Amino acid sequence: MIKKILLVLFVIGTNVPLMAQTDTTRASPELYFVSDTQQPMLVEKLWLKPNHNKKATAGIFASILKQKPQSLYMLGDVVGLGSSDRKWKKVDIFLDSCRKLGTNVCGVLGNHEVMGMTQKGEANFQKRFPMNVRTGYVSVTDSVAVVLLNSNFSKLSAEENQQQRDWYKKTLENLDASPDIKAIIVCCHHAPFTNSKIVKCSNRVQDSFVQDYVKSKKAQLFITGHAHAFERFRMQGKDFVVIGGGGGLHQPLNHQEKCLPDLALEYKPPFHYLSVKRVDDKLFVTSHAIDNNFEGFHEGYSFNTNNALPENLAKAGSASLEDEKKN
Repeated sequence: MIKKILLVLFVIGTNVPLMAQTDTTRASPELYFVSDTQQPMLVEKLWLKPNHNKKATAGIFASILKQKPQSLYMLGDVVGLGSSDRKWKKVDIFLDSCRKLGTNVCGVLGNHEVMGMTQKGEANFQKRFPMNVRTGYVSVTDSVAVVLLNSNFSKLSAEENQQQRDWYKKTLENLDASPDIKAIIVCCHHAPFTNSKIVKCSNRVQDSFVQDYVKSKKAQLFITGHAHAFERFRMQGKDFVVIGGGGGLHQPLNHQEKCLPDLALEYKPPFHYLSVKRVDDKLFVTSHAIDNNFEGFHEGYSFNTNNALPENLAKAGSASLEDEKKN
């Protein structure tokens, strides 16, 4: 029996380590992603309707633990207010359970982590995710590199923003050049593209992160949260997925004629999380949606990153990217 070697590394500098691994033609352990697990805030309930949100988050946590994943990525807004110790209590229980299972847990800062008392919020986040680097870091599981970025640009100095951009560009180049890396996933909190009526597309994410992702040879998936919905866009031949269904109040989407072409238009579960599996250099992506009775989850939507699109959709995605850059 061929021995599998699983190695998880965190890259803080610009050098990308070579991976010691075997059996590269077989499927690697699945990676799990969840975003926006924050408790609804009272002010949010003035214009968005609650829907058993805390129960949904508890169900997501239980479902993820049942899978015993090798790696889990929490893409921001983990709690409603990062500076509140009380808000972290249930998350702490979940994270402790993950680590007892041997699950490697990484996170990126969302806007709720830095809301209000920014320094305390970041300190509380750093305590739970000690590998986090506020100007970007990498987690490599098997041969899939996950690049984790900070999209809270206003909380970074001009020097820090430039440092992150330079690091990101160089890191993608190094990962592309490494024979031990088969695929790259880029993550941050704020979505570069969304049809949400509550939050807008992040032009700063587009300017800072999208073009280098598009240019990367091995980068196949850009995953974000912030918009509380499931959305999938294909821009310039690359996939962008919004997975903000971890428990926050569901946000209505714009379906007008000029909205961005959402490839998952018929798939809008109120709560969900994501798993990604590599086979060779291809990524298989599955969204796990909550059941109608809130008692379990099912596989609701899936695709692989090598799927070819009809020419009209490919052109629409490219045109939409150009339109967003103009706005």
